[in-house]
Amino acid sequence: MPNKKTFYADDEIPIYDEAVIHKRGDYWQMRMWLVKEGKYARFSLKTRNRDTAIDKAKKYYHELKAGELAGKTYFSLTTKQGVELWLEQRKKDIKAELITEGRYKTIVTHLNHFLKFIGKDTKLKELARTDCENYFNERRQTKKRNEIKISQSTIVNEQSTINAMISWLFKRNETYIEAFDFKKLKPIDAGDMALKRPIFDKDELKRMAKVLRVYVHEQADDKNDKNNTTKAICGCFNAIAMLTGMRRGEMLQLKWENISFKDVEREVRKPKGGRVDALFEITVPGAISKVRRTRQFMVGDDGYVYVLLYAAAKRIKFKGLPASYSAKAEQFLIKNLNALRKLIGKDLVFSVDGETAITPRAIYVHFDNLLERAEIVDAAERGIVHYSFRHSFITHKVNSGLDLMTVAEMAGTSVAQIEKTYYRTTREKMRSNALSDYDVVDGSIVRNK
Repeated sequence: MPNKKTFYADDEIPIYDEAVIHKRGDYWQMRMWLVKEGKYARFSLKTRNRDTAIDKAKKYYHELKAGELAGKTYFSLTTKQGVELWLEQRKKDIKAELITEGRYKTIVTHLNHFLKFIGKDTKLKELARTDCENYFNERRQTKKRNEIKISQSTIVNEQSTINAMISWLFKRNETYIEAFDFKKLKPIDAGDMALKRPIFDKDELKRMAKVLRVYVHEQADDKNDKNNTTKAICGCFNAIAMLTGMRRGEMLQLKWENISFKDVEREVRKPKGGRVDALFEITVPGAISKVRRTRQFMVGDDGYVYVLLYAAAKRIKFKGLPASYSAKAEQFLIKNLNALRKLIGKDLVFSVDGETAITPRAIYVHFDNLLERAEIVDAAERGIVHYSFRHSFITHKVNSGLDLMTVAEMAGTSVAQIEKTYYRTTREKMRSNALSDYDVVDGSIVRNK
């Protein structure tokens, strides 16, 4: 510890013999030795006036002394550093299979919004419980894409993530607060149709399916093979998201070993002849599922799995593979399934190189292309996003008459979540309910006796 200073320069003024103010340029600065921390606290007094500088310095002196007596420290990590520390811990949770990669990315997004709100250079030990009381109001402002109001549930989830981090930092003596006091929000009306997730109607899904059947086989304008492959994979990604209702994070982590071809010869015949589909069984391991539960389901593919399989076989230069995709190529893939799967089993399904998943940016570029080609012109106003495939899948399954438990098992969610978020009454269903006591007799609607 430095000895207490007894001699001062002409431009130095002692404050209670433990602190000093001095000029740097035209402005007064202050420094004070903190015994417990073994460092000088230094900051600008932001004034050119000598007397004002002395008054401010005395105020800071008393605040620092009061904090010292209360056991507080002056030096602190910034909020950005605190976020980085917690994210390092959450990365360990991925390895321990406590959270998924998808969940980690969501946490990163939540905390980026927090840093934007609170300021990345704010000191953790200067945070007060009331500093985030207006977080909801600020975050409820429109987001850039589509200018849509952010949902209350999204912001509530962000607040939960933020307080989980603050609690973790508090236990490590990096903050003086254990949580922020966010404003209490009104309960969400689970029956409010305005709160339901935006979905595609059945006609829109048919139009997109028609577009995708062509899209995945088209050549990119610049004839670049990598761009061709990315386009085909993103097209298949959109198609399979529409067919299965899987979460984006689950799909991006799906590997070829998670797709079973044991029912590949079981055909699902379409009316009026035409192409036949094959049933594939998909296993979503608990390690990549948001709810940490393994689930299995079958999907009647429309050729998209074969397109992905062909791209994977082409990537590893599989011997004998036809030079272009065709019905002949499909038969070749079926014949060589076992040998091919041994080589690509650990590779990612939705990937150009088998190791790195396609990027969210690429997915959205081709998703926007799909909306444009399918002439879904009001997507922005309705709040349509890629996740709307999942919302649409669940909603239409429920309204088709499937019981909620069956749909919950297929989608990897809970009945309660479906009732709160997805279940909606369509006009067709309301009409059917209204006419349940009536029969059609000779073309007329007659009430049942």
